[in-house]
Amino acid sequence: MDKKNCLILALDVTNREDALRIANEVSEYVDSIKVGYPLVLGEGLGIVKELAEIAPVIADFKVADIPNTDRLICEHVFKAGADAIITHGFTGRDSLDACVKVAEEYGRDVYVVTEMSHPGGVEFFRPVAETIAKMAADAGATGVVAPATRPERVRDIRKIIGDELHIISPGVGAQGGSAADVIKAGADWVIVGRSIYNSESPARAAMEICNEMKC
Repeated sequence: MDKKNCLILALDVTNREDALRIANEVSEYVDSIKVGYPLVLGEGLGIVKELAEIAPVIADFKVADIPNTDRLICEHVFKAGADAIITHGFTGRDSLDACVKVAEEYGRDVYVVTEMSHPGGVEFFRPVAETIAKMAADAGATGVVAPATRPERVRDIRKIIGDELHIISPGVGAQGGSAADVIKAGADWVIVGRSIYNSESPARAAMEICNEMKC
């Protein structure tokens, strides 16, 4: 994923028409489009291929299973046209290794969740977030996911992973995170969803976030 605007769109709409319309509207402002279960369950995995023609796609499936199941999920996702996948790390190094191995075979990327952006994200992730970040680095992942709602945690994670791994950071906008603050804290990209796709003008909303970051 090329770093141009430092903005990733979290496209959590549930139908194809809205997804393609919004993706096209914001394409000049986003470096990638993140899709998750809401859209894929609504329209099928084929929507990934359609969106990939507009911008690189990150499949946010937060993969968290035994190694063989993780391998099968990653293979399906990459065959569908996704450029990257988001996985959990709490299932252990062998599960993460399976995801990284498949990604390497397809020339794709893996991002590992260290700590989630919602308030409950601190309840169980906080004690293990830094250990997961180190494991992601040791396993050769592309990067990690760290919360824009807590920029200080992004700083902590950056100290652990150094400059070799990327940080993508959700929680800007509707959850209260500041795009400018989290970029200053060490994130490479911010992930924004509702503030863009629920806007009367998604393109204008995306442009304003890019201007705020001055990436």
